[in-house]
Amino acid sequence: MTIEFSMIAPHVPSMCHEKDVPEFQKDMAAGMKVVAQQIKEIKPDTIVLVSCHWPSTFFHYVDCTPVHKGILTAFEAPDLIKDVPYNFPGDEELAAQLVKAGEEAGLQVQGVNDPYYLWDYGSVVPLRYLNPEENIPVINLSVTLAASIEETYKWGQQIAKVLHETDKKVVFVSSGALSHNLVRGRHNKPTVTEHAMDKQFLEFVMNRDFQSAYAMLPEYARLARVESGGRHLAMLLSMLDKECKPTFFADGQSSGSWNVLITFSKITAPANHLLTENEFAQ
Repeated sequence: MTIEFSMIAPHVPSMCHEKDVPEFQKDMAAGMKVVAQQIKEIKPDTIVLVSCHWPSTFFHYVDCTPVHKGILTAFEAPDLIKDVPYNFPGDEELAAQLVKAGEEAGLQVQGVNDPYYLWDYGSVVPLRYLNPEENIPVINLSVTLAASIEETYKWGQQIAKVLHETDKKVVFVSSGALSHNLVRGRHNKPTVTEHAMDKQFLEFVMNRDFQSAYAMLPEYARLARVESGGRHLAMLLSMLDKECKPTFFADGQSSGSWNVLITFSKITAPANHLLTENEFAQ
């Protein structure tokens, strides 16, 4: 099989409980539910998700645990995410293949198989929308702070190779924001300068100029303080080629960050979900 589609998804804490989503984030929540229906129709065998809230120091970690079960209270935002249960199957076999591929490429990759490892909200929040029935196996990946964007991209290429060669249908999720220079007040947007860089990055992405998007990533990450130093975006871009058609669903602010929901598929998406360049850049 192959990667059915890839996506960048928001994980803002205020989206954890749909009833509490503020007005300026409701489009993202609604878009996530539409994508969830697409995922349900595809019936993927596995979701592979890299979360900006699993920041590992030295190693690229792959969660090989056969069952992901726990109760999450987010240490960053216990007022918004408290006592949230989750129970997802894992994919131990495919996760082990990813670890092996990373090791053979000379990368510092390790598998984690620990039923007591507690998921972060960068994993739990988007999956509450994308896999609400908790019936699709999930493999989590860390973002590695000692790894450069270039190394992370190379790791992503190894992941993509395994996922394209597997006999399983896979959805890849990059869970994280664009500009991420946080301030108090969830209603606040990025600065004009930061958001101009968001718009340029999105223009490259929507025009399928993925190489230019990757080329601007180091300076973009530094100047706009992109979440996780842009590593989750490097991994996403490593999954994409000219055959991948972007579909823009929604965007919105959260405490000075900018968040987007975009899918990338080799299957033409429904026309009513597409936005023009001017619309997504507003």
